Amino acid sequence: MDQEELNMDALFAGYVAGTLAEPARILVRSHLEISPVNRGFIRDLEAFGGDMLEEMEPVEISGREAKLKAIFADKGFEDVSPKKVAPRQCSDILPNTLRDFLGYDLKDVPWRSRLPGMKEYKLGEIDGCNVSMLWIRAGMAMPTHTHHGTELTLVLEGGFSDGIGHFVRGDVSFADESVDHKPVADDDGDCICFAVTEGNLQLTGPVGRFFAPFIRG
Repeated sequence: MDQEELNMDALFAGYVAGTLAEPARILVRSHLEISPVNRGFIRDLEAFGGDMLEEMEPVEISGREAKLKAIFADKGFEDVSPKKVAPRQCSDILPNTLRDFLGYDLKDVPWRSRLPGMKEYKLGEIDGCNVSMLWIRAGMAMPTHTHHGTELTLVLEGGFSDGIGHFVRGDVSFADESVDHKPVADDDGDCICFAVTEGNLQLTGPVGRFFAPFIRG
């Protein structure tokens, strides 16, 4: 098993255990909506976790009823989901989970140009992660970069290569401080991705360092 597979297995285990940050959970759930490849593995992990719970001795929770009443009375549990949108259009490439999270159809996403041939929609920092949508023109190379932390990228449309692998719709790319890569969008169509990053991205190539002051805002 290679490092990429180990990373993905750890990601899926975190998803099943409920330990992922919210944006990473959304990314994994969106991946499972698009691609059937790992659904069986997730079911196996859930079944394994269920078996472990059944074998555990029950523990009495003191003041259980009072705690439940306090939870359901807490105003913090009001509906704070993104703005409501109409049912998903069949032509929309966004999985339902991600569309609900964004609150937009793809055509309504408020993109902002970052570089010639690259647009981004920054959702900001959510649950300790920097969250963005990226639209990269066909054939365009991103600046060479590494990471101070972990970067998860879900491909929604098109594809890209980065010297480590080739990723297409439904695939998840994993990168961290050990990876210094230069993603290049496929020539046959624009590449649209959902990216979740813990820590900061560091541009390492000469072109990237030149453009860095213009694309951090």
